[in-house]
Amino acid sequence: MTSTSVFSALAPYGWDDAWAEEFLPYDAEGLLAGRVIRVDRGQCDVVTADGVLRADTAFVTPNDPMRVVCTGDWVAVEPAGNPRYVRTYLPRRTAFVRSTSSQRSEGQILAANVDYVVVAVSLAVELDLGRIERFLALAWESGAQPVVVLTKADLVPDAVTLSHLVADVETTAPGVPVLTVSAHLDEGLDVLAAVVGGGTSVLLGQSGAGKSTLANALLGAEVMDVQATRDVDGKGRHTTTTRNLLALPGGGVLIDTPGLRGVGLWDAQTGVGQVFSEIEELAARCRFHDCAHEAEPGCAVLAAIDSGELPERRLDSYRKLMRENQRIVAKTDARLRAEIRRDWKRKGAQGRAAMEAKRNRWR
Repeated sequence: MTSTSVFSALAPYGWDDAWAEEFLPYDAEGLLAGRVIRVDRGQCDVVTADGVLRADTAFVTPNDPMRVVCTGDWVAVEPAGNPRYVRTYLPRRTAFVRSTSSQRSEGQILAANVDYVVVAVSLAVELDLGRIERFLALAWESGAQPVVVLTKADLVPDAVTLSHLVADVETTAPGVPVLTVSAHLDEGLDVLAAVVGGGTSVLLGQSGAGKSTLANALLGAEVMDVQATRDVDGKGRHTTTTRNLLALPGGGVLIDTPGLRGVGLWDAQTGVGQVFSEIEELAARCRFHDCAHEAEPGCAVLAAIDSGELPERRLDSYRKLMRENQRIVAKTDARLRAEIRRDWKRKGAQGRAAMEAKRNRWR
């Protein structure tokens, strides 16, 4: 098959000149280029110029969760064989990674080579701004552009209330487009389709956020199963059980994912800093470069809270995510672990000195 026919067959899935150049050594070996559209139980479905093939992934470092084949990977597949194997995947441009729930706190890649991380948030329940910040931290860290989509907007008929909700999310998500969508009323979908039409998007959110309904609306067909959410808490069942990559009819590629119960950070300090960019900008104006924004004189962050410029909830959330990220990184970084211990000792000594000073004043 010629390179031209391969290009035309894979272009709807995101194949471009740069990927073609990366693949040249494997093309010389007679391997097939393809993109992983689904992974389950050590096997994957790969779309190639010859159609969709089933291949085994055991050949590609199966015991390292950061290096296993995942949905969105571009891979080199054996042209024949029973079983047929994926030989390797091309270097990833971006990767959305969260920490696993295991005691080893390993990273888990949910999607690779994505341009947009679409965070679906249901307006059927009270907004959880802290969870949105957590998703966005991982989204920025992935190297992709985050987009927040407020789904089920038809359930907030009052325009003033809806505008306040959007404003709350925009404050939580600086530099991130915030869109309101009602798949039921077919409102806002054209704007979202235009955003995701220029690349690969991964659709993330909790169960019941309306991801499958949103995916069906973008696809223009009932491809993904949909179930009703519970009235009591707005949560739904996991109607999507695997990560599926789908070509959109208007251009672009969508990776739909199961609802995420837990979204643990994984080495996401840069992403956290991006989510809380206003705090990082304020911190640069603090008197002390190592200011902890707790009680130090000349702290620009605390001054912004006192003036009402910065909501205290934002600082609390920033501290929480930074602490969590430090714990995760420290488990695999001995140097940082030692630095954290020294910091704990320093703060402990400061606390003991402060208590001693208070006792002296009481005497």
